[in-house]
Amino acid sequence: MSESNRIEYQRELDNRLEQAAVSFLNQAGGGELIIGADDNGKELGLVDAEAVKQQIVERLGKNIEPRALGLFDVAVERAEGKDIIRVLICGGRERPYYVRSFGLSERGCFTRTNGVTAPMSKQMIAELLAIRQPVSLQSVLSPRRQLSFKQLGVYYAEKDMDLNGQFFEGLDLRQSGGEFNLAAYLLADKNSVSIKVTVYAGADKAVLLESREYGNGCLLTAAQRLLDRLDSENRTFAQQTPGQRLEKERVDSLALREALVNALVHNDYTKGAPSIEIFADKIAITSCGGLTEGLTKADFFRCRSMPRNRELMRVFRDLEFTEQPGSGLSRILKAYGPSLFQIKPGYITVTFPFEQAFILPDDKINEEPVALDKINDKINDKINDKINDKINDKIKTTLTLMRKDPQVTIPELSRLTGKSPSTISREIKFCKERGILRREGARKNGSWVVEKI
Repeated sequence: MSESNRIEYQRELDNRLEQAAVSFLNQAGGGELIIGADDNGKELGLVDAEAVKQQIVERLGKNIEPRALGLFDVAVERAEGKDIIRVLICGGRERPYYVRSFGLSERGCFTRTNGVTAPMSKQMIAELLAIRQPVSLQSVLSPRRQLSFKQLGVYYAEKDMDLNGQFFEGLDLRQSGGEFNLAAYLLADKNSVSIKVTVYAGADKAVLLESREYGNGCLLTAAQRLLDRLDSENRTFAQQTPGQRLEKERVDSLALREALVNALVHNDYTKGAPSIEIFADKIAITSCGGLTEGLTKADFFRCRSMPRNRELMRVFRDLEFTEQPGSGLSRILKAYGPSLFQIKPGYITVTFPFEQAFILPDDKINEEPVALDKINDKINDKINDKINDKINDKIKTTLTLMRKDPQVTIPELSRLTGKSPSTISREIKFCKERGILRREGARKNGSWVVEKI
């Protein structure tokens, strides 16, 4: 792929990093910077790519204004036997972005023109300043002055992540004057933000069965509880036939998870909170705010990312609730297509239709299909056989690496296997639940024990 307004190649890390990043931040939908490749995209490779990655993260975090943390993702990738670095950069809402050392000037502000990073003119800078979106989680004052963050601290401790003693500043939880902002309020132990889950008896809202609220505390905790609730609603149908066992979920579980996380991360909390409606034939997830200003429907369905709340995006990515920008939407579109989405100026609704239970032949009409948790022991044995097959096929490499190096970390496993950290975490959970893997000792200094492969 040749260079364009969406992609730029650099042979090595040099002083053009910030300029390229600013140019992508200043256009709707952002772009990608590939380091370790020539102008035609041919992989040249990098020496000590992990060290280069760390330099990139530090420079983009310190050298660009307004703050870009949460708007970029940096990953080391293996291509043609060589390490390259992919920097995925979202379009920002607080344009114009600029290189901090040069300020809001033609030397500091850049754009993409005909596939090239080019300085902005004074007129372009003035035009962007005139339409800059001033309202963000960073700029809105927290409704409460006194906040605590014990839950958030636990989440970061569980991931062995060190914010170098700059917890509030590192996560952009304070305004310039030191007051807590709206991002801090959403992530605090106590707040007044709740996400309503409403359950109806039929395919419409005629008969209400349940209305329950999740939240009033750290948004991450609310997210986990909502994911658990949706998982319980997403029944798996199973039917044993003479030749094979048939299984299917009501809703694709990965797509459903991504839709919920996207709703929480990209919601406009100045207008309200997301909501979930569960009907007899569908699940609908609604977020407030519509598309981010500057992002078109065409860009949206091309999975171009322009986060409304970069502060939440940063935290949810740190803690592996979500992966690269745009990846969640890509999963939904791959499973269902764009017809699920209703996009209006004030909101976005994603509606997942339920799959139906298996239809049985007339001579077996009384044999109802059942959920997985109610099948008999014989079928459970067959499930376990399939689980073992899954381990052998998909998880064997991860377990082999853990047996070889019991102190190996999740980021190292991700790099060695090419899988995302969240995928590795799911595999570890999967194996622990089945007695295949266990952890001995403390989280930081312990080791993995592989019982079998």
